[in-house]
Amino acid sequence: MPILLADAHTAYKDHLLKEGKAEATVTAYTKDVEQLIEFVGKQGKTQVDEVSTNDISDFKDILKKRRYTSKSISRKINSIKSFFRFLQRENLVDSNPATDVQHPKYETTPPRVLSRIEYRALRDSCRGDGRMYAIVEILLQTGMRISELANLKLEDVDLERNILDIQAQKTRGARKLPLNVAAKEALLNYLEIRPRAREKTVFLTKTCRPFLVRNIRTAIDRYFRLAGIKNAKVNDLRHTFITEQLKAGTPLVYVSQLVGHKRITTTEKYLKLIDETGVNPNIKIEEL
Repeated sequence: MPILLADAHTAYKDHLLKEGKAEATVTAYTKDVEQLIEFVGKQGKTQVDEVSTNDISDFKDILKKRRYTSKSISRKINSIKSFFRFLQRENLVDSNPATDVQHPKYETTPPRVLSRIEYRALRDSCRGDGRMYAIVEILLQTGMRISELANLKLEDVDLERNILDIQAQKTRGARKLPLNVAAKEALLNYLEIRPRAREKTVFLTKTCRPFLVRNIRTAIDRYFRLAGIKNAKVNDLRHTFITEQLKAGTPLVYVSQLVGHKRITTTEKYLKLIDETGVNPNIKIEEL
């Protein structure tokens, strides 16, 4: 029986959610596939088995003409390939039309790492906001993902042993993160003003609802602007933690475990950011 692209799109979104993918990932992948569906829809194609390799290649060419960056196009091709791999596994298509579609070539830009002046300015900009100060400090001092911070529960915080428990997700294992002096102090100050609520999520809105990833991103972006920090994103706090740890001489394997990288080669890429003359083994985590 022919499967409508719209129905396949819904099934794919449900699949990503069940896999425990991050909210931002689900949104990006499903929007990319939705773009392809709109493109082929203008040609009268509404069913999964009507989409050809040429259609996807033509879609890629249209994106180039619309001045999408090669990196953005590559991500969209990734989304489309993932979409059709899912459909193939579910026996909704006989063959994968995206298999032979090539990614555009582009140079990978290195991760953005905040300078000391920048992350100190970021701290200063949100010092009057106890919740955001704690969020920034924890992200800087632990290197955890923003989704992990948003999902952090009160029972995951062990203030006696100074440990944060990061719970396992379907695609990620559980791990424990040390809570250093700076992060612990910021967290304790926030917990004193945290709304009293039955909700167990650590970071809440003023209406006692969990502080969602997208809202945390928006809030931190605002403080980046207030601090006068340009071209920075939330993930740059994680990049900064990894780089500073390696500069301080922390073993590569341990840093990889701390940040939850699946492959140590992912952590190794950060070594390229470190100028040999800038390595200082006396740097302490608390001085971040």
